[in-house]
Amino acid sequence: MKKFGQHINSNLILGLISILFIFSTCDHPPKDLKSALEKIPGVTVNVMESDSMYSESYELWFTQPVDHNNPKSETFQQRVLLSHVGYDRPTVVILEGYSIFTDKPGELSKLFNANQITIEHRFFANSRPDSIPWSYLTIKQAADDQHEVIQTLKKIYKQKWISTGISKGGQTTIYHRRFYPDDVDVSVPYVAPLNFSEEDSRVYTFLNNVGTKECREKIYNYQISLFENKEKLMPMVEQVVQQKNYTFTMGLDRAYDLSVLEFPFAFWQWCGNCNDIPDKNSSIDELLKEYLAVNPLSFFDEKETNNTLPFFYQALTEIGMYGYEIDPFTNYLKDTTNITFEFTMPYGVNTTFNPESMKDINNWVQNEGNYMLYIYGENDAWSSTAVEPSGKTIAVKMVNPGGCHETRISSFPDDMQESIYKLLESWLDVQIKRKPRSGGHADIMLEVL
Repeated sequence: MKKFGQHINSNLILGLISILFIFSTCDHPPKDLKSALEKIPGVTVNVMESDSMYSESYELWFTQPVDHNNPKSETFQQRVLLSHVGYDRPTVVILEGYSIFTDKPGELSKLFNANQITIEHRFFANSRPDSIPWSYLTIKQAADDQHEVIQTLKKIYKQKWISTGISKGGQTTIYHRRFYPDDVDVSVPYVAPLNFSEEDSRVYTFLNNVGTKECREKIYNYQISLFENKEKLMPMVEQVVQQKNYTFTMGLDRAYDLSVLEFPFAFWQWCGNCNDIPDKNSSIDELLKEYLAVNPLSFFDEKETNNTLPFFYQALTEIGMYGYEIDPFTNYLKDTTNITFEFTMPYGVNTTFNPESMKDINNWVQNEGNYMLYIYGENDAWSSTAVEPSGKTIAVKMVNPGGCHETRISSFPDDMQESIYKLLESWLDVQIKRKPRSGGHADIMLEVL
């Protein structure tokens, strides 16, 4: 597929086609969705196999400018998935922070029996030029991409719109809404951090206070054991590396050290069990078992870092990140300052952090971010930099007790789920009818008012 297109030098023709498309869809829903999609200028349409929830599904490729501020910009193809339930249904738009991981219906799509649109983030997977022009990987340019897709498809789907995303997709949902607040009616970002620097110290504070003191001490002592038993563990770690075909740009020795530092973050992020953490009397095999279960080493695999390279660029320039405190481990490391993630970037790529971007986002969140439902897990390491609504906006933050980065609405206790349903009902004019079923739970039935 040709990813890097021609200059956008036929604006008049595309404009006339766009006007015809608008008029053809403004009064009534299209009789044939595929035909309507094929009439959209600059969009390629491929039929996909549908999930049982949907009547039809399509893979769309939108022609997007690399630079939305330049009418003569080069272009790239952005991947979008569309799954259709009905024109009388709400539409959930999933704003991915990375590539598209699945075409299955998401939680909100199932909850609302909604049409689903999934937008791959610019410069991930195949939604990129052949060579990434890093300076155009900004939250505003990405929001411009999403705005173009949403506004185009709103000509077809005219009921309520809900934007959502998970983790970096949740961040993306917040950023898009800041720049285009009227694109959707409600936004539900899941487990989305709002970081203020490339090494946000709130993460350290969180990790030093999350859970119980006993559990935190077990984690620290386990890290010490991993360092002190490194020589014994490395042959077994090397076998695992070979089996999984991991490679490390910085070498396995350095990757191992970084993975030990990463362990607490990964443990809390992914619902680690304190009872599983080995103690000082544990065998080498037991040390290895927990290490592989939490699997912090995979985070530094070259394939993984290459796939997520655009994330690291954004983290180091706009959206922020965390680092590793070295003070507790100076006996085992040669580092003299905290470790941040500059090592992920290719040589010569400028990653000067711009703190104004997240200051602007936070200002919008605090003062203008209406109809935002923020979902978090109490123990998730990324909750360390969670959004804190000011009370000045129509926004609610829901925190799942004991939850981690896997938190979804269905993870909450029943009474908190009920609060979320009632909130969404009031915001979207959607009535959620609950009918008892076996086990005392309720089926969720939705009706657009």
